[in-house]
Amino acid sequence: MKTRVTELLGLEYPILQGGMAWVADAQLASAVSNAGGLGIISAMNLDANYLRSQIAECRKMTDKPFGVNIMLMSPHAEECSRVVAEEKVPVVTTGAGLPGRFIPMWLEAGVKVVPVVPSVAIAKRVAREGACAVIAEGCEAGGHIGELTTMVLVPQVADAVSIPVIAAGGIADGRGIAASMMLGAQGVQCGTRFLAADECSVPDSFKQKVVAARDIDTMVTGRRLGHPVRALKNSYMLEFAKHESNPDISNEELEKFGTGALWRAARQGDMVTGCVMAGQAAAMVKEIKPVRGIITEMFEEAEKLLKEAQKWVN
Repeated sequence: MKTRVTELLGLEYPILQGGMAWVADAQLASAVSNAGGLGIISAMNLDANYLRSQIAECRKMTDKPFGVNIMLMSPHAEECSRVVAEEKVPVVTTGAGLPGRFIPMWLEAGVKVVPVVPSVAIAKRVAREGACAVIAEGCEAGGHIGELTTMVLVPQVADAVSIPVIAAGGIADGRGIAASMMLGAQGVQCGTRFLAADECSVPDSFKQKVVAARDIDTMVTGRRLGHPVRALKNSYMLEFAKHESNPDISNEELEKFGTGALWRAARQGDMVTGCVMAGQAAAMVKEIKPVRGIITEMFEEAEKLLKEAQKWVN
């Protein structure tokens, strides 16, 4: 499947792997890139030394294009942004903030800039500032989310900007890819589906939690703090929601309660007191398999569906 995204980023398939904190490491990124997509390393909240080591590790495992995700809320966002430029990483994606102050530096270094956007206004803004594509992410996604759904956001962004649009949020199979193309996207970004990949380094308990998820098994907390997060329901998420609705608990106490929760789930396998970040698409993830199998299966299904849709039109 050749689109503007495959041409722009040098890919076999127009699919990006989401920049999931404590999940999107060199191992997963290189596997996605070797399978024909764009693997992403998450800089998350760690410092430049961590990111530089992950970039070096990824380059040992793949000679294909890969990217880095900069979470702009991170206290290390500036130094990690410089590392992306210094290392001349092929692609940078951004989230949880506006990347405008870093875009000139990245463009000068030859880095392709692809921000995640939650609205039409932000998509227009980053396009003016030099982004070569945008990821329109609906609130079905796991982790930090906006308010609009993928179905509503993607076509509006596609109408609003001339650069390629990549759909994200709730996409876990070929049906999601085909639907995204119909909405005007030129590619997709998937996070939750890759949680159940053989090459994903999260503990087996995390993967099994995703595979076992039902359609109603995610919830959103954190709106009171201004950065809502979607994750799978468990004791921790229910307790966070209880604290969030309690006026006697300060925002500072709430922030403290959230510190380290994702790390406990993604690195220690704690499914009780950890935050199991995953999107609504978890309910469509039925098995754990290699990255290459995930990608080829998704696109075989998508191409079949798009051909069938063309027959309906004719």
